[in-house]
Formats: sequence, C-alpha cells, structure tokens
Amino acid sequence: MEIDTYELLSYLLYVFLIIWISILTLKLINSIFSGNNSQLPPGPRPYPIIGNLLELGHNPHKSLAKLSHIHGPIMSLKLGRITTVVVSSADLAKQILQTHDHLFSNRTIPDSLRACDHHKHGMPWIPVSPSWRNLRKICNNHLFSGKALDANQNLRHQKVQELLAGVRTTAEAGEVVAIGIAGFKSSLNLLSTTFFSVDWENLAASDMAVDLKETVSNIMEASGKPNLADYFPVLQLIDPLGIRRSMTFHFRKMMDFFGGVIHQRLKSRERSSSPAEEEENNMLDTLLNYMASKENKENQLLNKITIEHLLLDLFAAGTDTTSSTLEWSMTELLKNPEAMSKAQVELKQVIGKGNQVKESDITRLPYLQAIIKETFRLHPPVPLLLPRRAEIDVEVCGYVVPKGAQVLVNVWAVSRDPNIWDNPNEFIPERFLESNIDVKGRHFELTPFGGGRRICPGLPLAIRMVHLMLGSLIHSFDWKLEDGVDLETLNMDDKFGLTLQKALPLRALPMPYIK
Repeated sequence: MEIDTYELLSYLLYVFLIIWISILTLKLINSIFSGNNSQLPPGPRPYPIIGNLLELGHNPHKSLAKLSHIHGPIMSLKLGRITTVVVSSADLAKQILQTHDHLFSNRTIPDSLRACDHHKHGMPWIPVSPSWRNLRKICNNHLFSGKALDANQNLRHQKVQELLAGVRTTAEAGEVVAIGIAGFKSSLNLLSTTFFSVDWENLAASDMAVDLKETVSNIMEASGKPNLADYFPVLQLIDPLGIRRSMTFHFRKMMDFFGGVIHQRLKSRERSSSPAEEEENNMLDTLLNYMASKENKENQLLNKITIEHLLLDLFAAGTDTTSSTLEWSMTELLKNPEAMSKAQVELKQVIGKGNQVKESDITRLPYLQAIIKETFRLHPPVPLLLPRRAEIDVEVCGYVVPKGAQVLVNVWAVSRDPNIWDNPNEFIPERFLESNIDVKGRHFELTPFGGGRRICPGLPLAIRMVHLMLGSLIHSFDWKLEDGVDLETLNMDDKFGLTLQKALPLRALPMPYIK
C-alpha cells in the first residue's frame, strides 16, 4: 500500500517529538537527582519537569520568604528548566549587589520583555556594554543630576498645586479620592513636565491619563506574570500564553506616542531660530542635543529608537512605582493616625500653615523622610528586584551559584527580617529617626531601588516626587477612610507583579486641614 508523503512526514515528526521530549525529561531528572547539584545552595526538592514551580504561588515574594525560613537565606530552586538562586538576607544581598556585582550585573530576560526588541534597547535589560554605560552616564550626569532636577523643580511644584486644587474641589463636593489614580495622574504630569515641558493629562483631558495608567498597569502585570516561556525557553518560539504578543501591543502604544512627541520636538527645533545647544528646557532637549553631538555621531550610541525605549522605561517605572508608594504611604498613615498627626505637626512647624511644600524643604522634614523609608521597607516597589544572571560559577557563602543561573534578591523578605528590624511587620517610622540608613543602595537592609551598578537611575527624581506629593497632601488636608471602612477592616493585601500594588485601591475622604 502506498504511503502518503504528508502522513509519513507527520508520523516522523511525531516520533521525533516523543524522542526529543523523552531525552529532555531524562536529562532533567538526571540533573535533579545526580550529585552535580551538591554545591548548589539548599532548597526544596524539585518535582520532575516542573521543578519547584508550584511552590511560587500567587505571591512569590511571600512564598520565597517562607521557604527561606526552612532552607536558609540562600537557596536554590528549579523553576522548570531554569536554576534560580534566591537570597533573603542583608548580608547576602550585599554579596550579590556589591561584592560580586560585576559577576551578577547582567539580566535573565523575561520573554515578555523581548517584545519590540525591548531587551536590546531598554536600559534595565541590556547587558553591561558601551551602550549601557553611555545611557547610565546620560542619566547620571544630565537627566537626574541635582542641577538638572533643580532647573525644572518649579514646574513640578506647579503640577502639585494643580493636584491639590483638584483634591480641594473633590473635598468641597464631599467625595472620596482614589489615591492611586490621583497619584498616577500627578506622577504623569510631574514626569511629562520634567521630560517634555508638556502636561500630558491636559493634552487629552483625563481620559488620556486613565488610558495611560491602564497601559502601564498592563505592562507591569504582564512583566511580572508567571510565564511558561520563561521556565521552558523552548516555548518562546510559540509564546503559549500570548504574554509577549500582549506586551508588544502595549509597548507599541506607548512608543508610538513617544515617537510622535519626539517628531514634533525635532520639527519645532528645525523651525526655531535659536541654536539647538541653547535649548535645555527639559530632558528631551538634553537627549536630542546629545544625539546630535559630535561625540554621539562618532560612536552612534544614542538614536531615536533608543530614546523611545528609554522614555518607555522611565515613564512606566516612574509613574507606577511613585503612585503605588504614595498609595501605600497614605494607607499606612490612615491606619496609624498618630503617625499622621506627627507628620502634620512637623509640616506645620517647618513649612507653616497655608504655605507650599517644596522639594528644597525635604531635608528639613525628618519625620516625613522616615515615613517614606518605612513605606519602602514594608512595601518595596519591586519586591524581588529585577532578575540577575551569573556570568560564571560564583562561590557565595560556601555554595556555588552556577553560570547562567537566575539570581533573585528578595528585598521584601530582607526588609521584614526580625534579625534586623524590631516588630518588622508594624509601621513604625520612628525607627529611622536616629538611623543613618537610606534607600540609595548603600545599606542592604533597605534597597528598594536595588544596588551596585544596576541601581535604578531615576532614584533622585523618584525621591523628590514622592516626598513632595505626600507632604503636600497631608499638609493641605485632613484625611479619613471612606464610609464603611475602618481601621480594623482596612484591606492591606498586596498584588504581585513586577511592582507591588495594593490589591484593593485606597479611597479616602479629604477635609480642609484646620489644626
């Protein structure tokens, strides 16, 4: 009987797949149960094929913290095909972020971040290289230097006054404020004025801000969502859960907007009679001036595509983490009215009743600073930081972190470590009043922005924004929980993603502050 060629090829392909899967399974089982892993840090026993995936649960930062109580502050897990090492103490965080920083500086790339080739252009994800060093240099020396931020702080002050005016209108109407949305809109305006001298929200009324918040939220959720393609890299060919396809849609949406803004600015500069070198009104001008510079033309390190990806990272991270930190801060203060009262007394004494809080006032407000530090401690914006990758076999505390392993720093676990913090699960800003601990990557008990060469470059702006917004809101208004919610029923659950959000958004009622 003649065999159909198509049927024969199909049969052979089927047999090949069965053999290939069987070989992979045997190799995986052998690697799990053989002595080759004897130098790995201890950890839970993995199941065949899936490894320890079931141990992650819906809140990996909490699940991994619990596992560290059993297996120790450095442990290894098998997440599908990926060997993952998790550290959960300040001493070990220092080993990864400082002592061996040069060996853990590159990333394991989530498949979702391969959308639009973002892993080839996005500064948080590209490997340490001349291009990465150039972007860091631009950020440190031009975009986020003290001089650059001081130059446009009045614009940010103006945007905060607009936030307060909106809250005042809401208070007069006796309505509640959705703190997360208000914080996002204000962060959006603060960043857009800092980068573009443009008020994005006013470009297309409030609908644009809501749409952008949804897009950014989708990006953060997709970035942190468990993805089979990350645990079984062979599946990246088909993107089985469609996460990369979804991320491509959201990335293109934001980059199309950035591309339009850049195009308009370039056209405006062409029509301008003043030399481009004199146009340093905002960060976009700084980037475009550098792109046109002789130094860049010789090295070709910065172009329009790179700028679009840089803006995508800065806006997505800046709006999401700032608004979530503001929301968590307000939640903790409403849950702890004594701390709220202390902060308001300090603001009244230092700023004066009816006066505007300014960025230059932050250094004179130690209790406000302590509140922000305590919020970062309890609710770090990125609870597992961004994943790192071992470049070679690295010995850490007598164990070997193998080449290619993914390394996670559980800053959520570190910041609730009872060996470091008294009453670690309680909100106590006073713990920082007599402490020199800061969030700038020098104290590994508190590293919400990471550390080492991969520390978040936007830290200086984020610190200014969150202090300015929170200080202004509690200096200008008294606050109470919406009807039907009291201190006992206030929901404090979090929702895991690339960033840590409140599971139930905070809604609070503002009242004129008359104390």
